Amino acid sequence: MITQLPQVLTQSQIAAILQLTELGQFNDGELTAGWHAKGVKNNLQWQGDDAISSELELSLQTALTQHSLFASTAYAKAMMPFIISQSTLGGGYGDHIDDALMANQQVLRTDLSCTIFLSSPDDYEGGELVMNFSGIEMAFKLAAGDAIIYPSTTLHRVNPVTRGSRKVALTWIESHISQASQREVLFDLDMARKEIIQQCGKSEAFDLITRTHANLLRFWATT
Repeated sequence: MITQLPQVLTQSQIAAILQLTELGQFNDGELTAGWHAKGVKNNLQWQGDDAISSELELSLQTALTQHSLFASTAYAKAMMPFIISQSTLGGGYGDHIDDALMANQQVLRTDLSCTIFLSSPDDYEGGELVMNFSGIEMAFKLAAGDAIIYPSTTLHRVNPVTRGSRKVALTWIESHISQASQREVLFDLDMARKEIIQQCGKSEAFDLITRTHANLLRFWATT
C-alpha cells in the first residue's frame, strides 16, 4: 500500500529546515551506499554537527508522527534517523531495494520507507520517485511538505534531475505489523470507522468496527 500524506510540513517549517541545512554540508551519497547500490547512487547527503542534526531530527519526526494518517499507515515501532538528500543536475538514484536491516542504536527491520519532499516540483525537472510493481511503474513528484510512505520491499528509483535541485528527507520505519497486507486491512478499517463517526457519530457500527480493528491488531502486532 502506498500512502500520500499531504502537508506534513508547512512552508515555514520547510524554510526553517532548509536554513538549518545551511549550517552543515552535503557530501557524496555514495560514501554511505551499500555494496550493491554504489553503482546507481548519485546524490548528496547532508552532514552537520550533533546539535543541528538533533534539531532537524526532532522537527521532522514530530511533524511526521503527528500527521493524522501516520499512525493508521505505519503502526510504527521504531524509526531510523532522517537523512536529508539532495540531487542536482544529473543526480538521482537508480533502481534499488532498500536494505532489509538498518542499524542505529539497535538493528531495525525496514518495513516502510518514507520520503518527505522539501523542494517544490517547480524548482526542478526530473527527480521523480518511481516505483516498480511487477513491471508497472508509478511516478511521484509531490508538493513541498507532502510525504509518501510505501513498503520497503518495493523496487524503486529516483530519476536523474535535469534542472534545479531536489531536496527530500528520508526515513525508514519498523512496524508493529510486519505484513503489508495486514497493515492495509487495518488502514481500511480505521478509515471506515472514522467516516462512520464523522457522518453518524458514535454508533453500534462504529463500536463493531473498532472492536474488530483492535482485535486484529492484537492478533498481528509484534512488540
